[in-house]
This record gives sequence, C-alpha cells and structure tokens, in this order.
Amino acid sequence: MLCGTLFDHLHGSLFGPSLTWEQRLRIAVEIAGTLAYLHSSASIPIIHRDVKTANILLDENLTAKVADFGASRLIPMDKEQLTTMVQGTIGYLDPEYYHTGLLNEKSDVYSFGVVVMELLTGQKALCFERPQQSKHLVNYISSAMKENRLHEVIDAKIINENSWKEISEAVRVAMECTRVTGEERPLMTEVAAKLEGLRVTKAKHQWSDQYPGDETENLVGVGVLSAQGDTSSTGYDSIKNVASMQVAAGR
Repeated sequence: MLCGTLFDHLHGSLFGPSLTWEQRLRIAVEIAGTLAYLHSSASIPIIHRDVKTANILLDENLTAKVADFGASRLIPMDKEQLTTMVQGTIGYLDPEYYHTGLLNEKSDVYSFGVVVMELLTGQKALCFERPQQSKHLVNYISSAMKENRLHEVIDAKIINENSWKEISEAVRVAMECTRVTGEERPLMTEVAAKLEGLRVTKAKHQWSDQYPGDETENLVGVGVLSAQGDTSSTGYDSIKNVASMQVAAGR
C-alpha cells in the first residue's frame, strides 16, 4: 500500500509525525541503491532523468520506490552519454546537462544529491521565499557551509548529538554529488556504498550502546542491516538485489 511521495512527507501536512533521521538515511540508501542498479547492473544502463522527491513513492513501511520512468533513456553499451533534448525538473536539473544537452549517469547523481539535501534540510529544491542567491537548495547549503552555519539549515527535527556526525557526512556526500562538473561527481555505486556505510556505522553504534564489549563484536560479525532491514553483506552488493525489485515495481 502506497502512502504518498517523499515530497508529501517532507513538505506536506497530511503525513505525520516528521520522518526521523534513521528513516531519512534509510530512504536515501534505498534510492541510491535503485539508481546504482539502473546505471550499473541493468542489462542496458538506464538514466532516470527526473529524479526528485515527487517521484519517490513510500509504502506503509516507508520503503522508498523510485517511480515515473517516463523521461528515462537507455544508454547503449558502446556509449557513455547521449545528446538529447533537455528534460527534467528545475531545482534538480544537472546544470551541465542543461547547458550541453549531453546526458549521462552523472546527471542522475546530481539530482540525487539534491534529494539528499531535501532529506537533510526539510527544504524544497527550489524556493523563491529564500534570498535570490539561495533560492536553489544547492546554493543554500553551499553558502551555509562556507559561512560555517550548517546547523542553521539542517532540519531541527533530526539534529541531536548522536546523529550530527552522520548528518555531516551525508552533507558531504550530497555536495560531492552536486558538483558543477559531472567528471568531479562520484558514481552512483560509490554514493550508494558511502550511504550504506553510514547506516552500518549507525547500527554498530546502536548495538554498542545496547551490548557493550565483546558482545557487540559478535553481533556485528553476523552481518549488517540492508536497505530493507534484512541481514546481508556490507556496501553496494547488500542493496543491489533490493534495488532490482524496486525497479521492477517502479516500472
């Protein structure tokens, strides 16, 4: 059963209470895993081309499913990019793709970075109520980082002393994804692995609090929580199978 979009949960008033940091991080991992699968594990690489919170469906368990593949393009195996008519949503649109018309997987990486910023701040990707120079969320966060006031722009509902380190790392990942030049952005598989690593670290710390000492090592040795909460191996491989099922459902 579907329970609205990620946009609805972040910016609407119909759903409550607000998503916790743990839920937001898990949702980011699930989206990243799906996009990594599309780019690297599908028989023919697929660029979604319109990644945004309004295209992320959440079910009753708040599991994220990437939807609306109407703008997606297949990338032939012998090519790294395509020249296309620019399509996407302002605020999420890769500036390099916008100016050149050259589409590749790094365009999805940029859009995903904006989605992560929305998860972190609770702010919309494009907001004309913010100052002119900060109406784009990427600029809004970039300015805050340069002025050492990141605490001011992160959603107060998710900030606590136990989550700040992970939040700071997630901000860094989002900033890497939204670099102006596509070549400087990470691959989606790398992004998925980094975010899954944050979840693993968080799970390990939670276990440490509950099971101090050697008992923790025994628990962690069994495995880590995958995107669906199952026990599986660390990193990108732990979410690839989940992502493939989400792609099938999203289509």
